[in-house]
Amino acid sequence: MPRFSIIVTVHDVAGRLPTALDPALAQSFTDFELITACAAPDSPAGALAAEYAERDSRVVRVTGARDAGLRAATGTYVLFLEAGDVLTPGALAGIDARLREPGTAEADVLRLGHARVPWWEGEPVVELFEDRDPADVRLPVWATVYRRAFLREHGLAFPAGPCADLGWAGLVALAAGESAVLPTVCVRRPERRRGGGTTPAARAELLDQVELVLDRAAGQELSGDRARALFTQLFAEVLDTAVAAPCGRAFFRRAGRLHRRYRPAGHRTRGVRARLLRRGAYTAFRALRTVGLRAARTRAYAARSVLRRRRALLYAWYLRRPLDENLAVFAAYWGRGYACNPAAIHRKARELAPHIRSVFLVKEKELPHMPEDVESVVIGGRRYWEVMARAKYTFNNVNFEHAVRKRPGSVHVQTHHGTPLKRMGVDQIEYRAVAAATGSFGKLMRRADRWDCSLSSNSHSTEVWSGAYPSAFTHLEYGYPRNDRFYTATPGEVAAIRARLGIPEDRVALLYAPTYRDYPRDVSAQFDLARFCAELGEEFVVLLRAHYFLDGDAGLRRAVADGQLIDVTSLRDTEDVCLASDALITDYSSIMFDYANLDRPIVTYADDWDVYRDTRGVYFDLLAEPPGHVARTQDELIRVLTSGEWSDRRSAELRSRFRERFCAFDDGQAAERVVRRVLLGQPEEELPPPIPLRERLPVPAAAASRPRTSAH
Repeated sequence: MPRFSIIVTVHDVAGRLPTALDPALAQSFTDFELITACAAPDSPAGALAAEYAERDSRVVRVTGARDAGLRAATGTYVLFLEAGDVLTPGALAGIDARLREPGTAEADVLRLGHARVPWWEGEPVVELFEDRDPADVRLPVWATVYRRAFLREHGLAFPAGPCADLGWAGLVALAAGESAVLPTVCVRRPERRRGGGTTPAARAELLDQVELVLDRAAGQELSGDRARALFTQLFAEVLDTAVAAPCGRAFFRRAGRLHRRYRPAGHRTRGVRARLLRRGAYTAFRALRTVGLRAARTRAYAARSVLRRRRALLYAWYLRRPLDENLAVFAAYWGRGYACNPAAIHRKARELAPHIRSVFLVKEKELPHMPEDVESVVIGGRRYWEVMARAKYTFNNVNFEHAVRKRPGSVHVQTHHGTPLKRMGVDQIEYRAVAAATGSFGKLMRRADRWDCSLSSNSHSTEVWSGAYPSAFTHLEYGYPRNDRFYTATPGEVAAIRARLGIPEDRVALLYAPTYRDYPRDVSAQFDLARFCAELGEEFVVLLRAHYFLDGDAGLRRAVADGQLIDVTSLRDTEDVCLASDALITDYSSIMFDYANLDRPIVTYADDWDVYRDTRGVYFDLLAEPPGHVARTQDELIRVLTSGEWSDRRSAELRSRFRERFCAFDDGQAAERVVRRVLLGQPEEELPPPIPLRERLPVPAAAASRPRTSAH
């Protein structure tokens, strides 16, 4: 008999299932069975569960929900999870140790420390029971361990309906003897986004569960304290539901009847809302809720107004101080970290202009990822407004927020973050979907008016920036500093990056980097990446730089396991990924212009070019002037790669013409030119001249023996 039975409820969302199964199977404590309970075994999620069962004997499949899993369980203890819940490393070992401690071995219920992770961004909400009753029925079922003999002895089963957890928890609380806690985070739950609020049916079902538990409690001789605690916890849930959204007269009146019928002796109803609920005073409750919401909105607005005023006063005070002639501020991608052209210029500034204090702006959550020797300032804080007010020089690859003022005598360099294929700036106006997402073009142009200099990597970019952002800035045709590394890196660095990523020495590494679309598109249905990896054969390994493919595709996990696919999406340095690869596959991403500097093969996969061109707008016909071979279907793409066309003479000729047009200024000295011109004030004639394209030596791909031809 295993020590634990972990029951994972499998809904028809295959993408979340590995999130629960993989961490469980990777636990250091191995005496457990992993039961997948799936109501639709023929669904994609069911098929995925079957694959896990074939690979690992600890995985057991059952048809049904949690009760079916409980009937199949043989472990001493039971833990219920849902697809998406994550057991933290070492969780089972910690649980086992806690259950073996004196005084805990006979506990019917063990509450686990847990964390709810926001679906978008923000800090996890951690519960470690410092001030919480472990018998509270509102504690999550997915962070609780149950002694299976206890559940069987009392015939406990999950009630039907979407609010079953509350009913189950209440029934368990009535039957349980001893409860214990483990104040360590053992389970992490990514909170899924919820929209639309609860339905009338769900609210009615909540009251069904409350009535079920209270009716069962009425038949038992509970102590006064225990009865009052249970009643308070259940009606706190009811009150939260009533406050969160308009609940309807029927719900409210039924809740009031239940409150009056089951209210235990000595219970004191605290709070105006609770007293109105007890009396069933729906009209008064609704009016109070409306007033409360308005008051909350008023308080929030007032708080924001106060914050804005304080910020404005602080910023105004700093603006009265003189510019710091030796202060330069850098930022990239709205504070997302140390990256792109600003980071490359920052590094070179520290080398060539050490007298300049260089500060990098980031969001607070990015601080742990910043290099230790880089002075970082959190966007929005006091120091942020100080350096923004006093900096002589500012560099950004996007725009600073609208509240930032351009001071006379300051110098702002817009570095951009890609050569434009798609329409930019005011050129987007005629494309409605893109224009709507852009917002106010007036504000956009006022931001562009703050630019003193605009960086270009080629003449095409200079022409585009002039028309897309019509303002009085100066063009710096110096190249993109982030691309310097393609010329300054060594073969040893390339080999080290490949080793770090786990790329076998004998494989051709294909970087697949598709771009974002401004229109709905089912990418996984249109491009079968699992099939793509399988049909390429053992010669290739695919480096995937995209978010949406790895959500629950069994074929992709096989590709990862077989070494055919490596997910590099989370890597912060795009340049490292480019250096590690031998060729690029992309659609319309600006990465093609940067990658062309490496003079390595590029294949364009343009299956929806017509839609992209007509929806997004483009500056030139990519299919007529591509950087390499073009494939319009997946079969064509596979043929180009497996036949060797991807690296043939025609590919080199197309790439040569592309490089002549788009790589004119990138030669490994771009950052130096920017620093010398902007920070050191050197005239144009003293800057390093561009190295002719045919004389440049980008770092070679890892395997020089691989068949490649070049037009140079």
